[in-house]
Amino acid sequence: MLAIFNKGLVNPPKELHSPASVSSSRKPKLPVEILEDFLSANPNNAFSIGFGAAASLAYVPQQNSCTTYQRLFCGVDEIYCIFLGSLNNLCSLLRQYGLSKGTNEAMFIIEAYRTLRDRGPYPAHQVLKDLEGSYGFVVYDGKAGSVFAALGADEAVNLFWGIAADGSVVVSDNLKVIKESCAKSFAPFPAGCMFHSEQGLMSFEHPRSEMKAMPRIDSEGVMCGADFKADVQSRISSMPRVGSEANWALRGSTA
Repeated sequence: MLAIFNKGLVNPPKELHSPASVSSSRKPKLPVEILEDFLSANPNNAFSIGFGAAASLAYVPQQNSCTTYQRLFCGVDEIYCIFLGSLNNLCSLLRQYGLSKGTNEAMFIIEAYRTLRDRGPYPAHQVLKDLEGSYGFVVYDGKAGSVFAALGADEAVNLFWGIAADGSVVVSDNLKVIKESCAKSFAPFPAGCMFHSEQGLMSFEHPRSEMKAMPRIDSEGVMCGADFKADVQSRISSMPRVGSEANWALRGSTA
């Protein structure tokens, strides 16, 4: 899978960008090049959807049942989700949200996101902590112009993110795609964490902890983005909650 978001749409951690990308023999690519390369590498079954200059999503359907984890794509009311993995408690979640048995994981994530966006305020981290299984997902809300991504804590599914030549954010489960697209400005997306285009990166396992960036050094001894982990010794005073009026604005926690 591949997701590209314009730098005006998202504000990633500044540590994700490596100055070494400028002097690297492999230069970061522009979004149009990244998308073209992804589609040309999967000419028979890849598809993409674009949202003007704001965003692009591309997806290769699951080839067979032997694939490590399932890949799903869904779009409902201008909300789009690419989901990787599976939820072990999907049936109970569907009952909790009043959804039909035929709802798959990508459809569920869209409904959970819409509930957070429209019927809040609810603590987003609690919704993610209720998900049991191995998963990663990216949601793009075309109406709100917002991005929501998360990766399960068990590290069975991998996501990577980086910075393109024009400052756009690139997300993929394919490390080769990220390396070729972002040169030295990339890193693994941290497990047990979520990212929202307005609120930034936070741990849903340790929602009251600040995120700490630790520089990554590659095999060439060059700084290559950063690893992000929750600093469990730190405390933040407010938590992200989602409400129709605030639209993911920070609110004081009542927990």
